[in-house]
Amino acid sequence: MPFDLAEATAVLSRTPLVLEAWLRDLPEPWIRSDEGPGTWSAFDVLGHLIHGERTDWIPRARIILARGDDRAFAPFDRFAQEHESRGCTLDDLLDEFARLRLANVGTLTELPLTAETLDWTGEHPEFGTVTLRQLLATWVAHDLGHLGQIARVQARRYTADVGPWRRYLRVIGEGAD
Repeated sequence: MPFDLAEATAVLSRTPLVLEAWLRDLPEPWIRSDEGPGTWSAFDVLGHLIHGERTDWIPRARIILARGDDRAFAPFDRFAQEHESRGCTLDDLLDEFARLRLANVGTLTELPLTAETLDWTGEHPEFGTVTLRQLLATWVAHDLGHLGQIARVQARRYTADVGPWRRYLRVIGEGAD
């Protein structure tokens, strides 16, 4: 399915609502559990999404649309949430993410995006030349990937408790749907 800006915007605008409904007021173990050292909890994922709202998607789109000589993206710190979220509550993060995403979706809808501008390019520090279309499609897929990650981490809290049903629970790691 080709990238469609209206569809992408519909998904992007809903991610904060999904996280709000899913995570707010859950018991702490559901927010803080992870899959072991070097893995992320729902709290960590939310901090990561916030960092992306501040430093990744819209700032990079603006670099591409500026069409300047320097189209290089600053490297993205995938682990910035480890220090940026310190001292925050889950409610703080949910509120901040909703605020930032609302502003960024608003900005996205105001950008001069056309079939032509979606093919304009920037320079990613790892991947090299990328298009605006690829950047925006990745923003959507990134959200969905992290929602899936939260679901997996939370489901695996009950890996030992589901008993024989484990064979049918791909989210836990063994089964087929």
